[in-house]
Amino acid sequence: MEVEREITIEAPPEEVWEALIEPERLEEWFANDVELDARPGGEGTFRWADGEERHAVVREVEEPRRLVLDWDDDGQVVIELEEVEAGTLVTVTETTPHFATALELHAFVGAWTRVA
Repeated sequence: MEVEREITIEAPPEEVWEALIEPERLEEWFANDVELDARPGGEGTFRWADGEERHAVVREVEEPRRLVLDWDDDGQVVIELEEVEAGTLVTVTETTPHFATALELHAFVGAWTRVA
């Protein structure tokens, strides 16, 4: 299954990038506890309050444009940032049978408007 979502964030790509790769920022909108080494080959662990835990390996990093993570369930998420007149267009494409990060973009936007 592949899910793709796009959303425009009213901020420059560099600021949006920080919210995608810095564990403290990810904890504001994605998971309750995050460990992420955001460089190729780096590992990530994401934990939620309900006890769910997911692991990823960073496949690609092109700061501040593209981040690719391989999930431990053989899924993958590709996050691409593009500067547009209104700020940053965020495109998330995820392939996995169990979980869709792309469906959580609304949480990112809500959190972004609270912390920006």
